[in-house]
Amino acid sequence: MFVFWRGRGKGKRNFGDRTMKLYDFDGMFDEKLSGYIRKNADKHKEREWEDIIPAMYARFGDTVIKSLGVSPNRYYAEMDDTTLVNCLRAHLKQNVAVSEFLCNAIESRNADELLIPLLSGTDDEIGYALNLLGASRAALPEYMRLIKDSASEDVKNTCVDYLKEYADDVKEEALANYYAGVEREYMLEILSRCVIKSEQIYEILLKEFKLADENLPMRASYLAAYGDERALPDLLDKIDGDGITFIEYQELKYAIESLGGSYEKERDFSSDPYYQAVKAHSISQADIFGELPDKK
Repeated sequence: MFVFWRGRGKGKRNFGDRTMKLYDFDGMFDEKLSGYIRKNADKHKEREWEDIIPAMYARFGDTVIKSLGVSPNRYYAEMDDTTLVNCLRAHLKQNVAVSEFLCNAIESRNADELLIPLLSGTDDEIGYALNLLGASRAALPEYMRLIKDSASEDVKNTCVDYLKEYADDVKEEALANYYAGVEREYMLEILSRCVIKSEQIYEILLKEFKLADENLPMRASYLAAYGDERALPDLLDKIDGDGITFIEYQELKYAIESLGGSYEKERDFSSDPYYQAVKAHSISQADIFGELPDKK
């Protein structure tokens, strides 16, 4: 997922015949926070500051700024939907910090149609639009487009996560992309979340599982997500074969159990690097806690 980017600066931008002034509310808060911390540094421990600062930020949102005559929350609440989204665009273009107050105001509106054009914009605009739109049904076509067109794996993965929530709605396009060889792994992940079962989808997922090489754990997870227990014999056959890694074993065992099966045969992964790392970590944790005195 994306983290809202914070910049610095001030500026104005014209929207039609209206001049909008941009305010760096985060910068204002940081300035006040720095002064407060200097005066109260000895009063709170580091963990306490982690709770105090978010609470202070929330209160700041409802604090009237003397130079404006309104609080940050009220400032944005008085804007209409179009102005709010234009304000976000202006902040990003002029490198002015985008506060949570602006984002929260946009999220409180029905502004999906206004946000969707940002998905064709700059990297920053796409990042904010993805966060603000979330799993919006109206944005599904753009999410599918971004999976094909974006150079960012983060963007692709975020779009896939949203599309999986509407897998049945985008099934036909996902199938078309799969057959065309377009981002097949992502299409398989989306198809595996379809609730309305289809022999076509099952056969695709099973075929890709059988053909899997380095993608075996993911392909097994798709069968687990799809939930068709007919895949059990193939999963059991694969887990019982020679040459699987510890990671593959774990994912296969999970898939088998999620479909109602079980696999109890003991396997030796002592020479597997990942298994060795996991075991070493487990031993280390046991040593640490083993040194703690018993409570009396």
